[in-house]
Amino acid sequence: MDEMVERLTSVLRKIAAAEEAREAGGDPVTLVAVSKTFPGDAIRPVIEAGARVFGENKVQEAQQKWPELKEAYPDIELRLLGPLQSNKARDAVALFDVIETVDREKIAAEIARESHRQGRRPRVYVQVNIGREPQKAGIDPDEAVAFARRCREVHALEVEGLMCIPPSGEPPAPFFERLAELTDQAGLSRRSMGMSGDYETAILHGATSVRVGSAIFGARTYA
Repeated sequence: MDEMVERLTSVLRKIAAAEEAREAGGDPVTLVAVSKTFPGDAIRPVIEAGARVFGENKVQEAQQKWPELKEAYPDIELRLLGPLQSNKARDAVALFDVIETVDREKIAAEIARESHRQGRRPRVYVQVNIGREPQKAGIDPDEAVAFARRCREVHALEVEGLMCIPPSGEPPAPFFERLAELTDQAGLSRRSMGMSGDYETAILHGATSVRVGSAIFGARTYA
C-alpha cells in the first residue's frame, strides 16, 4: 500500500512539472485515479493520501465497492470511463458524478431520461474516436461538435468536455491536438485525455484531466 502512495506522489509531481512546462494560462489538471479491478481496501490508502477523483470502467464493478467508499468519503468524485450500455443507464446515473463515454444518441437520451427521473444530473463528456479505429468506441471526429451540441440542446445534458484515447503505437500528440481543436469548436473547456503512458504529453497539449491507473495502482490482474 505504501508503494501506491509513493507512486501517487510521483504522478502528482510529474503532473505539476508538465503544467509548468506547457504554455502559460492553461487550466489546472485533474488527476483521475483509475481504480478498475482493484478492491476497496487497495483504494483506501490512495484516498487517504489525498486523491479525490476516481475512474471505473464497469458499472457493475463500481457498484460493488464505491457506495461504501463514497459514504465514508463524501467528497469523492466518481467517473465512468468505460462504455455504457443503455440498460445500465439507470445505475450509472445513480452512482457516477461524471460519465465520460457518451458517444451515440441512444445513450444520450437514456442518460437524459434517467437524470430527469432521478433528479440527478451527472456531468458528461462526449467520447471521440480520435483515430477512427473500428475496434474502439467513440463518435467520429467530424461528427463530434454537432453531437456535443445535440447533447446540450436536445437532451439537456451537462456536457463538460470531450474525451479520447489515441491509437496505441502512434505518437499521441497530434491526436491530443486534434481533440483540443474539437473542444474549442464545440465551445467547451474540458479535455479528458492522457493515460499512464502519455499523460505528461497530454498535459502539454491541453489536457484538463488525465486518467492514470497502473502508474498509481500497479499492474492489474484480469479475471
